[in-house]
Amino acid sequence: MDQLLQFIISGLTVGSIYALVALGFSIIYNASDVVNFAQGEFVMIGAMSTIFMLKAGLSYPLAAFLAIAVTACVGLALDKFAIEPAKNATVVSTIIITIGASIFLRGAALLIWGKEIYGLPPFTSNDPIKIGSATILPQNLWVMLGTAVTVFAVKYFFDHTRMGKAILACSYNKKAAYLVGINVKRMLLVSYGLSAALGAAAGLLVTPITFMSYNAGVMLGLKGFCAAILGGMGNSMGAVLGGILLGIVETVGAGFISSGYKDAIAFLVIMLVLFVKPSGILGKGETERV
Repeated sequence: MDQLLQFIISGLTVGSIYALVALGFSIIYNASDVVNFAQGEFVMIGAMSTIFMLKAGLSYPLAAFLAIAVTACVGLALDKFAIEPAKNATVVSTIIITIGASIFLRGAALLIWGKEIYGLPPFTSNDPIKIGSATILPQNLWVMLGTAVTVFAVKYFFDHTRMGKAILACSYNKKAAYLVGINVKRMLLVSYGLSAALGAAAGLLVTPITFMSYNAGVMLGLKGFCAAILGGMGNSMGAVLGGILLGIVETVGAGFISSGYKDAIAFLVIMLVLFVKPSGILGKGETERV
């Protein structure tokens, strides 16, 4: 029982990161029906940018803010120079473009930062906190708190701001949104910027616990994609729920079975979900946009 509590705490931490990555997938999917496979690279760019800004002498808050801004600009550039010119392409072709963008960003990161593995200092003290027989690091709490604040901020943005509602309108019917005066191109641009910023935030939160390198975004992106499918692709709260559940199942399974099967457990869960409920936990069996 003591071990289970420890695994669940670790799973909540990992799942929070997956939730942020999955939320980025969901935002892009809602806006354009495209699965953006460059989402994991946004996580890597946000973390690596912060690391090197800190080395340049910037304060932690300023480095974090600028890193998120830089990553958001990368997301905007992806839409402006890769997605928008291919506006008449099929969804499959656009997905292939995002895969190509992922490879390009990974190669650029290799040229800029090299193959070394980097880390970030924790936000606050790194002294473990006892919770019964389990322990938790303060950075784990920062990860959970940061994820919760980000998720509620995104929900507020879509529910209570004009721009957020305009993006939602585009997700339901782009032609109707255009006819009522919504700039569909701009909303898609904002969606990519917001998705990239979320990825950068995930990178900032997780790097003090683990490490970061030029290719670390690949697996994080795949796990986030799995979380989005688990919760229901296109459902923002489903993406968050899917991330948390995937993190817990993965960590508990690795703890009681073998850490060597950690990644396999995550993908096995997704296969089971696709067989039993392909639309995901909170997804609808059939969706029709009108």
